[in-house]
Amino acid sequence: MQPTATVLVYSDNTDTREQVRLAAGRRPAADVPPVEYVECATLPAVLSTLEKHRIDVCVLDGETAPAGGMGVCRQIKDEIFDCPPVLLLIGRPQDAWLASWSRAEAAVSHPIDPVALAGALAGLLRESDGASAQVQPL
Repeated sequence: MQPTATVLVYSDNTDTREQVRLAAGRRPAADVPPVEYVECATLPAVLSTLEKHRIDVCVLDGETAPAGGMGVCRQIKDEIFDCPPVLLLIGRPQDAWLASWSRAEAAVSHPIDPVALAGALAGLLRESDGASAQVQPL
């Protein structure tokens, strides 16, 4: 069986989660493994998923309320041992400095550009230690 990578997508907006899945697709680049998505709409769900399952990359929506992706990113970087890399969805390109503050490895602004999102996600999957390892099923 071909190895897969697991990507956690956090947003309180179902349309945003769908846009991420559709923009990146099952394989964001030819040189990365196929992707399986895990969707979370709340901070408790994110924390529980990160504790119980192997996640290769997190995509966090900075526009989510009440716990925005930037704050969630900073929190998981402090609290989760061996935290996976984070791709942050920011409201506008000028918010890139906030993505740096949150310690995200990459950022893409709304509206989601499929090429930019797939490229950023593929880059993080290439750097991820688990990108070539077999992932436990959820």
